[in-house]
Amino acid sequence: MTIEIPLQAPSPAGLIWRVTRNEDAASDTDREAILEAPGFGQYFTDHMVDLCWSEKGGWHRPRVSPYGPIPLDPAAAVLHYSQEIFEGLKAYRHDDGSVWSFRPDQNAARMQRSARRLALPELPSELFIESLKQLIAVDSAWVPSNPEESLYLRPFMFAKEAFLGVRAAKKVGYYLIASPAGPYFPTGVAPVNIWLSTTYARAGHGGTGAAKTGGNYASSLLPQAEAYEKGCQQVLFLDGEYIEELGGMNVVLVTRDGRLITPQSDSILAGITLASILELAKDRGLAVEQRKLSINEWREGAESGEIVGAFACGTAAVVVPIGKLMGDDIEIVHEGPQSTELAMSLREELTGIQYGRVEDRHGWMLRLDA
Repeated sequence: MTIEIPLQAPSPAGLIWRVTRNEDAASDTDREAILEAPGFGQYFTDHMVDLCWSEKGGWHRPRVSPYGPIPLDPAAAVLHYSQEIFEGLKAYRHDDGSVWSFRPDQNAARMQRSARRLALPELPSELFIESLKQLIAVDSAWVPSNPEESLYLRPFMFAKEAFLGVRAAKKVGYYLIASPAGPYFPTGVAPVNIWLSTTYARAGHGGTGAAKTGGNYASSLLPQAEAYEKGCQQVLFLDGEYIEELGGMNVVLVTRDGRLITPQSDSILAGITLASILELAKDRGLAVEQRKLSINEWREGAESGEIVGAFACGTAAVVVPIGKLMGDDIEIVHEGPQSTELAMSLREELTGIQYGRVEDRHGWMLRLDA
């Protein structure tokens, strides 16, 4: 069944959303069984969003279609030159049944910055947010209602033009898929161990580190495997002596007097969760420092007692304390209540806002099913 829905203002004039319902959609029984134990990124909703861009036509043909394979020419530029970007955010079910997202305007803006760096077209923010609403309009039943669960939303864009030649593609596709996500920590949040990589680098100055592109994550997979072998859950990357970020999360140090210190560099992805956590800390009157931060400062601060804790933050895990940093010639241990209290308190406040349990003072939440 196909229905046409006009695109709401202020999106570009003349665009019509074409919605094709999935005739093989999961039954209520099958969907409910999945939502009992969704895991993360294992199951996907019945539909996906698809928009086209071309050099001549701009953004056009917005569609909601049944979830399924994407036809791709073997010469598609993305397969040869990795011209692609993505985002990650969540849809949350509130107690009254409504569905909300957290700061999607910031995801739209970051995707535009990533597109600019990868020579891809910038998707207007109103189209980005409308794509979320259109998908939720047909797949809202997939948004879990259990505590700490959500519907993970994955927008992505890649070069579809079929050609061999090193230039920006003239045809691009934007897609949005969704996957129900269970609690990131099924047995409760616990400190994680981090492996310090001194062999591999995640990104360099002037590179693509500040863009959310797959190549950055691909380059982290080998050192991440090394971290697993060392009994660690994540890997920390350096730029020389200076801390950058984990394979998929930002890093924050906590001082004895409650200051938060986080690395700043043009090769670090600007975390939306990180920015929000720092804003909540400022609301409490805590000092926040974003600056170059060396591994020696962390080591010496931990030894002197000046640095009492550390945590990682990102969309999937939100906030998780770091219990131990390990490396070939380094071991930093954070233990005791003081090492986790602030991180867990900020996590509780942020998740409270996301799930509608805590007042949204900053206007961060946007309803998707209205």
